[in-house]
Amino acid sequence: MNIPFLDKWRKRHSVTDPARGLAAAFEEDPAGVAELLSECELLRSQAAAAGLELDDSPASLTALDQLLPRWRDDPELLPWLGNDAGLYLGTVVVRTVPGAAWYVWPGGGPVVRLRSGRDIPVVEAGLDWAVQGAPELSQIYAEASET
Repeated sequence: MNIPFLDKWRKRHSVTDPARGLAAAFEEDPAGVAELLSECELLRSQAAAAGLELDDSPASLTALDQLLPRWRDDPELLPWLGNDAGLYLGTVVVRTVPGAAWYVWPGGGPVVRLRSGRDIPVVEAGLDWAVQGAPELSQIYAEASET
């Protein structure tokens, strides 16, 4: 994937504050960053192995919630899958909820900011979902789409 801002960003921010670097990347090329965050390769491959195609729709979140959590048997996989689940949740929200957009907290973590100004820490939610199964991704989406 060719994301033009990435090479410039790496050169400018590799030694300086990485959190500021991520925020700058969002400012320079929000569509490129959104594309990068939407990859979720591990989650997509796990879902595909279970016969589920992730199409960035709210219905796919419900389908993910219904999968047997076989990944919980691999503690090394959990944080990576949870991170991907959170980024996928964020991708669905940003693509389908009017006014929702990616935002970077001062510490460098990507969140989804709703039109109301409320931030959804999607990566944290994805980690909770991967480890505990709750809250369900579809539930978080439903709450985000109501506001």
